[in-house]
Amino acid sequence: MIRRTQSLLSIATACLLFLVAQCSTAEEPLKVCLVSGSLEYKSNESLEGFQKYLEANYPAKCSRAFLEGKDEEHLNGLENLANCDVMLLFTRRLKLSGEQLERIKSYCQSGKPIVGVRTASHAIQTWLDLDKEVLGGNYRGHYGEGPETEIKIVESAKGHPLLAGVQPFRSAGSLYKNEGIAGDTQLLMTGKNPEATEPITWTREYKGGRIFYTSLGHPQDFTEESFRRLLANALFWTAGRSATPK
Repeated sequence: MIRRTQSLLSIATACLLFLVAQCSTAEEPLKVCLVSGSLEYKSNESLEGFQKYLEANYPAKCSRAFLEGKDEEHLNGLENLANCDVMLLFTRRLKLSGEQLERIKSYCQSGKPIVGVRTASHAIQTWLDLDKEVLGGNYRGHYGEGPETEIKIVESAKGHPLLAGVQPFRSAGSLYKNEGIAGDTQLLMTGKNPEATEPITWTREYKGGRIFYTSLGHPQDFTEESFRRLLANALFWTAGRSATPK
């Protein structure tokens, strides 16, 4: 009887320790590496504000690889990609080479999750294939500035966890031309201006990893709660976690 009781206690203790370990793991913050280098859209300022929003509202911790000044040939902090859970890429036509370019390529081609924002479709001038190869896009320039872009949720995508808490809104950013995105993408949102309707937000898988891309990302978009929520959802979803606010 004593041995049986001791055995049951041992089993109960083991189960309790397992549950504690599981809870501890679930509470670990999501490690996000913010890669910023889009001078035209003031990505440093936008992502600094977004980092504050993300860390204040979600279990997340951000590291940075931010462009300094106007030197588009170097990006300090790319070593943080080695330890992050997900990369948010928001750069524009950087002329990276050597080890720095290889860090980006290695991360993207390793099957790790990626969240691409606006100019990520032409993030690196020395690796423009990133758009079609990794993101599944087909960037061909953009329409003229001026008219607002009306953002709509695709009917078949309603209920997708990426769109939790996200409502249609209007963007001050010019609409990107992306007709002809990869056939294996799932379209989530479209953008419409007086001239055309274009795909504006989608997901796909690349080498087993989840990919999210949106051509939204104008500085005013970062003041829109639905856009901030969309990015937060994307970071957790691509990493295989639930975006549960604190």
